[in-house]
Amino acid sequence: MLPSTNKRPIITHENPKSPISEAYRTLRTNIEFSAIDEEIKVIMVTSAGPGEGKSTTITNLAVAYAQADKRVVLIDADLRKPTMHHTFQMSNRWGLTNVLSGQATLQEVVRETEIVHLDVITSGPIPPNPSEMLASKRMTAFLDELRGKYDVILIDTPPALAVTDAQLVATKCDGVVLVIDSGKVKRDMAIKAKANLDYVKAKILGVVLNNMDRKNAESYYYYYYGAQDNKK
Repeated sequence: MLPSTNKRPIITHENPKSPISEAYRTLRTNIEFSAIDEEIKVIMVTSAGPGEGKSTTITNLAVAYAQADKRVVLIDADLRKPTMHHTFQMSNRWGLTNVLSGQATLQEVVRETEIVHLDVITSGPIPPNPSEMLASKRMTAFLDELRGKYDVILIDTPPALAVTDAQLVATKCDGVVLVIDSGKVKRDMAIKAKANLDYVKAKILGVVLNNMDRKNAESYYYYYYGAQDNKK
């Protein structure tokens, strides 16, 4: 399997001085300050539905952490429609599913990127039982192993309303960021996605409102507000 040629630009890497890149750094800072007394190391990013920008958000957030000299690993746990191998132009022959099925070790699936301090673990072959894999004890053990090697572990999952995968992974994370497309997703869908995460007692760190201003190309496309503001 050849690496993907469908390269997707990562703005925080290619244009770190842009207003959008600054917005991702603000998101990183807000997450760091969201839990003063608790360690936020394993962070899941999901969305209500497809096409809201969760994978773009988590990729740029990962770069923002790496630029702050954090050792970062980005995991593609969207075992139904993975995208990280496209973004980083990598083969997806070996990845997370190989580890969870006992076919590979961490050392065999983790890959360095051109971005200093940022490693990636692609999804691996799409399995017939993604939910069971993500809920497994082997997934928990894998994340525990990563905790000992990285400062920040970022996990991309399928949308929260599509399947139960996001809820299952959320129970293994220190916090969750929910991405909402402000011009696409209706309020009741966003509320239901949050309710699904609340049901499994996920710690929601905040919400990213995507595409706040489509007319101004230099506007902040991403706006973060802390979990305490969700109650307003």
